Amino acid sequence: MSQRQVLQVFEQYQKARTQFVQMVAELATRPQNIETLQNAGEPGARTRVASRALSPRRLRPAALPVELLGSRSVGTGVRKSIHSFQRVFGGQAERVKLPDACGRCALSLFPSSLHTGVMSLLRTLLLDVVPTIQQTAALALGRLANYNDDLAEAVVKCDILPQLVYSLAEQNRFYKKAAAFVLRAVGKHSPQLAQAIVDCGALDTLVICLEDFDPGVKEAAAWALRYIARHNAELSQAVVDAGAVPLLVLCIQEPEIALKRIAASALSDIAKHSPELAQTVVDAGAVAHLAQMILNPDAKLKHQILSALSQVSKHSVDLAEMVVEAEIFPVVLTCLKDKDEYVKKNASTLIREIAKHTPELSQLVVNAGGVAAVIDCIGSCKGNTRLPGIMMLGYVAAHSENLAMAVIISKGVPQLSVCLSEEPEDHIKAAAAWALGQIGRHTPEHARAVAVTNTLPVLLSLYMSTESSEDLQVKSKKAIKNILQKCTYLPALEPFLYDAPPNILKHVVGQFSKVLPHDSKARRLFVTSGGLKKVQEIKAEPGSLLQEYINSINSCYPEEIVRYYSPGYSDTLLQRVDSYQPLNN
Repeated sequence: MSQRQVLQVFEQYQKARTQFVQMVAELATRPQNIETLQNAGEPGARTRVASRALSPRRLRPAALPVELLGSRSVGTGVRKSIHSFQRVFGGQAERVKLPDACGRCALSLFPSSLHTGVMSLLRTLLLDVVPTIQQTAALALGRLANYNDDLAEAVVKCDILPQLVYSLAEQNRFYKKAAAFVLRAVGKHSPQLAQAIVDCGALDTLVICLEDFDPGVKEAAAWALRYIARHNAELSQAVVDAGAVPLLVLCIQEPEIALKRIAASALSDIAKHSPELAQTVVDAGAVAHLAQMILNPDAKLKHQILSALSQVSKHSVDLAEMVVEAEIFPVVLTCLKDKDEYVKKNASTLIREIAKHTPELSQLVVNAGGVAAVIDCIGSCKGNTRLPGIMMLGYVAAHSENLAMAVIISKGVPQLSVCLSEEPEDHIKAAAAWALGQIGRHTPEHARAVAVTNTLPVLLSLYMSTESSEDLQVKSKKAIKNILQKCTYLPALEPFLYDAPPNILKHVVGQFSKVLPHDSKARRLFVTSGGLKKVQEIKAEPGSLLQEYINSINSCYPEEIVRYYSPGYSDTLLQRVDSYQPLNN
């Protein structure tokens, strides 16, 4: 055998390995192939694969190594050699005569694929002497692990993570990106899988990758750290303890937009869990840099920045004040007019998280024009994009009479009423009902501003509807009570005398009992509209609060008027007519 023929054996072997990892990586991009790849090495799959292998036309690429795929892979020699592998399928270890060197390459890999599955094959190839094969094997593992948590668990059980972490610090930038992708794909599924990554010492290596010269390596490492940190406070603390936060802050200052995005997202996921973690992000100087990028033209970057600032602001007054001191107002208000729905939503969320803490912070938002801007934003969007803006108006109005009046003056009540009537989702309606209740609960003037928009009947119908969620019913009921207890606008109250259930009716009657003694015009209108007659028809328990309200209303009218509108009074009059004896002249 010549030297050329000997070298050709090794060339074919390398070529077969390369084609195998490339094909697996390609197959892993298609969901329909995942189950076959996942089951390739299971005992049950072995029999199924063997039966199909007897017919070349029924060979499945995902079930067999690429060396046996026929003319599309390594040439006709392998296709002709398939029948020579039948005894191997049966588990026999005897030698099989192969038609060429390519067949020998296939035999070297094929039996192990039957017993250990695609994961173990790829694990072996991670240590290949050829860098391209290593990188492609890592890419294939990442794509498989990314698909579901079962495959991600398989990566952990096959002890692939320690091998990846070790190589991550030693290999070139291409391998680093692929290895970080595997860690990201495993860690995203559950806290347990993310903890497995932490336990194998990956955090220190990933943090070192954040200092890499190549932006792609930094980005891949930031992705992995983000998916680890997002699960819970303990994992986020582990990321912080590894020294990731200062380097992530440096990453948001890099010129590459993609790196900025993922670094901002990672900081957001770290800050969201607790005030202490958010304070760590603030102490690293992140807020000032994030605030400077609010007007960046890239929409995806903007909504990540706004999300990070929101996660910092939500925890405490001090953290919210630090965000405000970064001079985000009035710049952030321009984001409420952005074309991107996520930017609008995250901008509204940021304003909400600031305004909810204290009257002073809410007043700052009002003074900056934030209330009017949020109301305009609510009017320009639909669905969940509206939700943070609706809640922000409720938080502002809840703090004080003056702030609630600022919402009214900015025409917030009609917009909330529209949301209450138009939105199909119950959780959005519930938020609108809560916000309207916060506006109307302060004074009769506030309650009237809500009542004149014909909102009360809508709230009542939502409360009484069997199709409404429990949360919507509770919030509608609370809003009705808040508004009714302050409302003195009787035309809005009168329909409730006919439609309201007893637990709401007592509040309506109570308001009439407060207004009628002091308003003669209202007393007359109450009679002519049929209100007094309806009150007489209400059956209240003697000594109850409702009965006291009814007695208070009746005391506002002459006794004969009350008797006239009382049920059965017409029968009494007819009896008197029957018993009346006219005087004869």
